Amino acid sequence: MEESSGNSRRIEVVFSPAMFPVYFDNKDVAVVVIDVLRATSAICAAFDAGVQEVIPVATVEEAQAYKDMGYLVGAERKAEIVPGFDFGNSPLTFKDTDKFKDKSIVLTTTNGTRAIEAAQDATHLLIGAFTNLDAVCKKLEELDKDVLLFCAGWKDRFNLEDTLLAGAITKKLSSENLRFSNLSDSALASISLYNEAEGNLYQYLGNSSHRRRLSSLNLEEDIIYCLTPNQTEVVPVLHENKLVTKIPELTYS
Repeated sequence: MEESSGNSRRIEVVFSPAMFPVYFDNKDVAVVVIDVLRATSAICAAFDAGVQEVIPVATVEEAQAYKDMGYLVGAERKAEIVPGFDFGNSPLTFKDTDKFKDKSIVLTTTNGTRAIEAAQDATHLLIGAFTNLDAVCKKLEELDKDVLLFCAGWKDRFNLEDTLLAGAITKKLSSENLRFSNLSDSALASISLYNEAEGNLYQYLGNSSHRRRLSSLNLEEDIIYCLTPNQTEVVPVLHENKLVTKIPELTYS
């Protein structure tokens, strides 16, 4: 990540995991992992349901090892639940709060948990979704670090919904806080896309690849949930390889 100039904080957007090593040359940054449809939205929903911690793992084999130890384990590949696991990555899973309250759960997904693993060495790793948009921006202001918005994409490819959220975060941070004024080309591009979509994300994403993929699986309710901003104030953060909402050094809502 290029260094900030003067007292300003830099915002960069990584459009896919394949590009992440190019940007992640300074670990003392705040990385926001974004997987709108649906991993990061589901992680936020899990904490709203009272989950104590989420253990993200990159592979189904790791997830199975936790399941063998008795954990509640979610596993998703190609937008569907992997057979034999307890749930996938639908945020609506966590409407059943009695099942998840105070539990430690494990999650592996096609894109989101791989992105978390790739960024695990960052000084700060936050989970971002439209559902916690304002809360994420507030925490980034508090951290006062350069920001790397990491779009999980789809199998290392660019996707539209993650970039739109990166644009929303960039726009809000840079317009409301003068410190966040050093915007990379990728950040400027993400704002341009978000400006086109703002106010009707659902319609704008109508022909996007992942929305069509989820629609074909009758997951429209999931899509609507994931594109509805500011449903929660939780900001999951990575601490000792687990996602939590409170860590000893800093307190998160």
